[in-house]
Amino acid sequence: MHVPDGFINAPVSVAAGAVAASAIAVSLRGARRELDERTAPLAGLVAAFIFAVQMLNFPVAAGTSGHLLGGALAAILVGPFTGVLCVSVVLLMQGILFADGGLTALGVNITNMAVVTTVVAYAVFRGLVKLLPRKRRSITVSAFVAAVISVPAAAVAFTLIYAIGGTTDVPIGQVFTAMVGVHVLIGIGEAAITALTVGAVIAVRPDLVYGARGLTTPLKLRVGGELVDTPAAEPVTRPAAGPVPVAARSHRTVWLVGLVTSLVLAGFVSFYASANPDGLEKVASDKGIDAKVEDHSAADSPLADYGVEGITDGRMSGGLAGVIGVGVTIVAGTGVFWTVRRRRTPETEAATASSSSSSQLGESA
Repeated sequence: MHVPDGFINAPVSVAAGAVAASAIAVSLRGARRELDERTAPLAGLVAAFIFAVQMLNFPVAAGTSGHLLGGALAAILVGPFTGVLCVSVVLLMQGILFADGGLTALGVNITNMAVVTTVVAYAVFRGLVKLLPRKRRSITVSAFVAAVISVPAAAVAFTLIYAIGGTTDVPIGQVFTAMVGVHVLIGIGEAAITALTVGAVIAVRPDLVYGARGLTTPLKLRVGGELVDTPAAEPVTRPAAGPVPVAARSHRTVWLVGLVTSLVLAGFVSFYASANPDGLEKVASDKGIDAKVEDHSAADSPLADYGVEGITDGRMSGGLAGVIGVGVTIVAGTGVFWTVRRRRTPETEAATASSSSSSQLGESA
């Protein structure tokens, strides 16, 4: 759903840019409460993973494809404020380096794909989690439903923006029907990817999933007729380097697995993605929204259109571009999140250790 330059007029594009900038400013403040030294690298990884999966267009219907937007996935994994920043970093990298999504339309794209999807998805997710039983399956089901709804919500947001500032004279009812119709189908694909990813992380480290915090409870022991919390788990020791907490080791494993997965998806699997236009491109072509589309100002980028300039082999060019994109996104994202992270104090260290121990003991129970 990357909006190119020329779809929306200049005044509305500027207004959308102001909305996006305000949302990012609020998210930077909110992310400070969601991030710390442990979760900041994971947030960078989530941004890189979203970049990689967005390269995997999947067919939906009638010569149309779709791809992950990522707002729901990011909000559930790392929190809604950090989620807005994750998707915004991805959109910025795509617009500057890969000429994907117009630069004058960056505010429109951040508003639609980062802000609307994240806010709608997390609101739906939290509402469902409160209603459903406190189980892992409830988190996965809630993630699926939230992701399904977030995509057509972004389509509705685009339609409203187009109604105010569209550069072509197309009946808004036709745009609304076409956009929502195709993006409901795309939303199903988004939901499947989101639920599978969230479920996979919950299976190994539920304490790393922001939306699953509080899912597990500490294991209790009966001592002298009273229930008391079990003591914290002892760290695993390495003779040469001293104690290494089990949670830290698991955290590194999750990060490495996620990085390798992102590189494989962007560098190899992306070659087999659908070549059909995505939902917005198809609607724009069918309805004439693209009559005044403009060339991207970064069209001469050496990575434009997800290929490396000078490499004639399509598979190698696209794969290398994907790997570069994952690397740049994870570096940029981690840099942002590391800068805004919450500084740890002895009190927050103790709280984190207690939460990690409780999650592990609850799972072993």
